[in-house]
Amino acid sequence: MNTDHVVRTFVDYFRERGHRRITGSTLLPPPGDPVLFTTSGMHPLTPYLEGRPHPLGNRLVNVQRCLRTTDLEEVGDPTHLTVFQMLGTWSLGDYEGPQSLRWGYELLTEGFGVDPGMMYATVFGGDDRTDPDTASLEMWEELGVPVEFTVDDNWWSNGPTGPCGPDSEIFLWTGGRSNDAPIHSTHTHPHSTHPTPSQDNRWVEMWNHVTMRYRRLDDGSLVPLPQRNVDTGLGLERLVATLQGKSSVFESDIFEPWRRLVPGLWPLDETSLRLVCDHLRSAVVVIGDGVRPTNTGRGYVLRRLVRRLLTVLWREEGGSRSLGDLPDELVRHTLDHFRQGMDPVDVRVILLDEEQRFRRLLERGRRILAQPRFRGPLDEERLRYLHDTHGLPRDLVLSLRSRE
Repeated sequence: MNTDHVVRTFVDYFRERGHRRITGSTLLPPPGDPVLFTTSGMHPLTPYLEGRPHPLGNRLVNVQRCLRTTDLEEVGDPTHLTVFQMLGTWSLGDYEGPQSLRWGYELLTEGFGVDPGMMYATVFGGDDRTDPDTASLEMWEELGVPVEFTVDDNWWSNGPTGPCGPDSEIFLWTGGRSNDAPIHSTHTHPHSTHPTPSQDNRWVEMWNHVTMRYRRLDDGSLVPLPQRNVDTGLGLERLVATLQGKSSVFESDIFEPWRRLVPGLWPLDETSLRLVCDHLRSAVVVIGDGVRPTNTGRGYVLRRLVRRLLTVLWREEGGSRSLGDLPDELVRHTLDHFRQGMDPVDVRVILLDEEQRFRRLLERGRRILAQPRFRGPLDEERLRYLHDTHGLPRDLVLSLRSRE
């Protein structure tokens, strides 16, 4: 299955079960929202989870693009991306969590052909305020899927306050297969011989089903929401890579143009290649949603992405590589994939302007580091000073120092 086929299969499955498709929002939350970017599929639906009637009813499905910087240091591993898409479903006071889990199991096994023996679930084990999620446990036992209890890892919220609740996560096994053997072709049962998801990262989290029944207040206390909701999120890129038998999200069809064109343009090791592809692609999406580089807020996140990828590109050879070499095909492919109407030429102009600003900063950084007070080893205090006062990233400072 290619990416478009996966999306159609997901949406059609839930439409057949009474869900109405809603249009995913941009990366930018509504005015007044304190969050810089949309970080999950449920974020734009918060008012409806809190009781406001949705104009399309109480069963919804969509595809939502999201941006997370909390995982930025993990980008380059097999599963983490800065900008990604979330396949989501919602029950707004309608069906309960066990029904959602049954449908999720059926879609994965019957719709996508996943071997049930390659699945593991985790369930909220309870704490001093909330009982264990026995309803989810009983459903997984009925379906024959092994379960691990956790506490912190199976409680979901979108921030320190707001809607929250226990969740049950579906994991798929990604170890012990060759790259050309898709997950649904194996008939072994890894959970009989391997540790649980919390003990073995070859179990990859795919689909989170949240029973959204509480609101956390400023003092940390929980109060019931007016209605019991179910909110689910399935990572599109992770699912596609798994179904295609790939060892990382960067090897799926979503990244095919990037894998084909970037290595010939900028020879990089695998981890650096993944980071450059991710950050460039994410920068294009953020720009396509109307953000421009600045020193604060959303613009600073964009600036950080661009300068971080440039630092990687320039780390080895002193800065001769340029985003001016970026093929138009990659910019257009990304804008088309996320259905953004911006002209690729305008995106390139913004990226090149930011590159020139960073080159000037680089030259200034060399002059600053040449000052007597910065000679010798740089401790953490001086590295923070160089970043906070002069805008010099730690990686860039260390790279400049290593070439002295």
